[in-house]
This record gives sequence, C-alpha cells and structure tokens, in this order.
Amino acid sequence: MKFSVLAVMFAALVVSACGNAGALENQTVDVPAEKPDRVEALPIFPGIYNVDMYLPMLEDKKVAIVANQASIIDTLHLADMLLKEGVNVVKAFCPEHGFRGTADAGQKVDSGKDEKTGLDVVSLYGNNKKPTAEQLKNVDVVVFDLQDVGVRFYTYLSTLHYVMEACAESDIPVIVLDRPNPNASYVDGPVLDTANYRSFVGMHPVPIV
Repeated sequence: MKFSVLAVMFAALVVSACGNAGALENQTVDVPAEKPDRVEALPIFPGIYNVDMYLPMLEDKKVAIVANQASIIDTLHLADMLLKEGVNVVKAFCPEHGFRGTADAGQKVDSGKDEKTGLDVVSLYGNNKKPTAEQLKNVDVVVFDLQDVGVRFYTYLSTLHYVMEACAESDIPVIVLDRPNPNASYVDGPVLDTANYRSFVGMHPVPIV
C-alpha cells in the first residue's frame, strides 16, 4: 500500500537555552528550598493559528476539510476562514454531532449542504465512517481540525484514523491542525483489548484516558 505524506501542524512554543558548560565547573548553584507557589504558564495556540505554515500548502489545491463547530480561529470557522483567504474548498466531512454541532450524542448525522457556505458536507458518522474513494475524488489535500479531549471513547480519534487510512489509500496528504489535549496531564484506566473488543468508540489499545 502506498502511503501519503502526513503533514502534522503542531502549535507549540519551544524554549531553548544555550550556554558554556565549562563556565559552570567548580561553581555552586543555590536551589530554592521550596517550590514556588505559582508557575507562569506559557500561551498555547492551536494549530489552526499557524496560517502562514499551512496556507501555502493549500495554494492551487482542491481542499476538503474535516471539521465541526469547534474548528474556530478567533471568531471564524475553519471553512469560513479558508474561503475568505481564497482557498478552493470543495467539500467538508463531518464527525459525530455534525458540521455545525447541531446533532446530539449518538444521533444520526446525515450528509447534506452547509447552509452558510453552500459546501457539500459528507457525514462520517453512521454507516459511512470512512471516506470512500469516490468521496475523495477530485480532492488534492484534506485539512483535519477537531478538538478532542484525550479519552478513548470519544469518536473523533476514530474519525481521524479512518480519514488517514482512506487518504493513504488514495495517496492524498492530510494536514492535521492539532489542538491541546485538556487531559494530557495524566493517564488512567485499563488498556483496551482490541483483539477481542474493538469498535468506533474503542479502536486502539490505549487506556481510557
């Protein structure tokens, strides 16, 4: 199977420190006896804000997006922003809850048209969980932007799995606009036995959190 290139856009702040190691020889360092009461947090920006990095990758391309109501940059939805920037967005795929987040948990999500943009929206929740080759026809690149919460039973990770798999089979690159995991500070729960139990709410051998 020929796999496509996966372009993953992570918005992160990297702090590097350089120094002369020799200058530290034979010197003592005072270490505080107690931890500070507060640690200043550095700002974190979702990948969607790295527009200067990914917009050039969409130039002269037919673009499909995988998004929902949380795919926001400032006050603009991803679809609205890309169209405003002149990107040729040809269709959208949506996960559980729908493209604009109007469906309840577990409720069937139908394909249709987005009223605001007029884009064709293909549902990836229900019988059609994986984009077909026909649905990816005339698509040059897929942009994925879904906020996950880092728990195994949330279906957005499963949607990403199937989108990446389908795009790899069709040799279409995927750009993932990463977003922070609000539960990244801990791991909890048993690892799923995927040899015996595997479904759309549990596809990978990972803990619950």
